[in-house]
Amino acid sequence: MIVNQVPDGWETIYQRSHALLAAQLGGHWKRSHAPLRLYETIAAISHHDDLEKEWKGSHLTEVGAPLDFTLGKESPEVSEALKKHLDESRYRGRWVAMLTSMHACYLNQSKKELSEDWRSFLETQSRNQEQWQKDLNITKEEAEFAYGFMQFCDRLSLILVQRQVPEDGRALEINHGMDNQRYDLRCLANGNLTVEPWNFVDDEFTVNVESCHLSELKYESDEALIDALKQAPIKVLTWTFTKQK
Repeated sequence: MIVNQVPDGWETIYQRSHALLAAQLGGHWKRSHAPLRLYETIAAISHHDDLEKEWKGSHLTEVGAPLDFTLGKESPEVSEALKKHLDESRYRGRWVAMLTSMHACYLNQSKKELSEDWRSFLETQSRNQEQWQKDLNITKEEAEFAYGFMQFCDRLSLILVQRQVPEDGRALEINHGMDNQRYDLRCLANGNLTVEPWNFVDDEFTVNVESCHLSELKYESDEALIDALKQAPIKVLTWTFTKQK
C-alpha cells in the first residue's frame, strides 16, 4: 500500500490502484511520441503491481501503523510470489512479459550480490528479455524506449499518490528514460499540473485514483487493519493536467 499520514489518520492507496492511475496517464500520451505496441504497453503498466496483495501477508509496522510499501524488508531469496507474477504476465503476451520482467530487474538490480538466488534470477530474466526481443523482432533500443515510457507513467503516478508535487511552481524531475529526454512536473498557479515538455494528446485532461481513509493511528493485528480497510470511507483524488501556454 501507499500510506500517507493526514491530520485525522491515514490516507491509503492500493498499489494496484496506483498502477491503474499510471495507465490512465499513459492513455493520454501523444501517439507520435509513444512506444511500439502502445496498448500492450499500457496493459503492462496497469498490471505491473499485481504482485501486491493487500489482503495477504503483514501490512503493519512494529508499532501497529499501516505499512507503506517503501518500508518492506529485503529477502535474500526471490519470493515465489514474484516468480508467479512474472510467469502469469506471459498470459498477456510476450510484450507484456518483457516489460514486466524489465521492471522486476530494475526494482531488484541492487540485490544481485545479495545471494546466488537473486543473481540467478536476474540473469535468467535478462536472457528471457533478449529472447523476447528477438522473437518480437524489435531492437534493444525499442524495448528500452517502451520501458522508459512505463517508468515515466509509474514515476508520475507515484509522485501524485505520495503527495510529492512541489509547491511554488518549482519543477520536479519525473524521469529521463525515453531517448534521454528529461521530463519535469510543475504545479501551476491555479492548482493544475503541467509536464514539460508536453507530449500528451489533449491540452487538458484529468486523472483520478481512489483512496481509503483510516481514522485509527494503529491496529492490533493485520486482520483488524484489513477489516478497517474494507469499511473505510473512499475518496476519489483527482488531478488536472494543463499544457503551459
